[in-house]
Amino acid sequence: MMQPKLNTFAQVRELSDWKAIAFGAALCERMLPNYQLFCETSGFDDEGVTRKCLDLVWEWLRTPRSKINFGVHLERVEEATPDIQEHDSYGVYPAIDAAIALGALVNLVLKQDEQGAVVISKLSQGSVEAFLLLTGEASDESVKTHPLMEFEIATQQELLDRLETLARKPEAINDYKALALEAGISNIGLEL
Repeated sequence: MMQPKLNTFAQVRELSDWKAIAFGAALCERMLPNYQLFCETSGFDDEGVTRKCLDLVWEWLRTPRSKINFGVHLERVEEATPDIQEHDSYGVYPAIDAAIALGALVNLVLKQDEQGAVVISKLSQGSVEAFLLLTGEASDESVKTHPLMEFEIATQQELLDRLETLARKPEAINDYKALALEAGISNIGLEL
């Protein structure tokens, strides 16, 4: 008898070590443009903290022996997480999701939260759902079948499938990162 295919979150839950981190980094790569657009439109300045932190995670994936103090970067990302009370634009929500996802990614690297990849996966899908509901593009009933949500789930599945054969070599990691950005849009459809 064939085993039924696990849903996305169940597959993510089974990821371990660097593959969970690579998957989380790929999703953060798709969420970070939302954060960067929020910074540009609101004048919020993280001084490149989030981009630098994500770049360091990719560096760590390519070069496992690299010495990076992720504890310091986690603090910086937490400081660079916008406060909902200080901003009245919708953009603050996907920006917060991206910053929290990045924090979860660093906690995964630090082995502080073994389920960090699941947190990131749910945040990314939740960001899409919130965006669709707020813009009125979908109702509670139609969110799951909206093309943007279908694309989000398909992209996460493609990233999971690619992990099965991914080697921890610099070129392979670079290709994996490129796959996350292949469509040229963020998880909520912003053009990169």
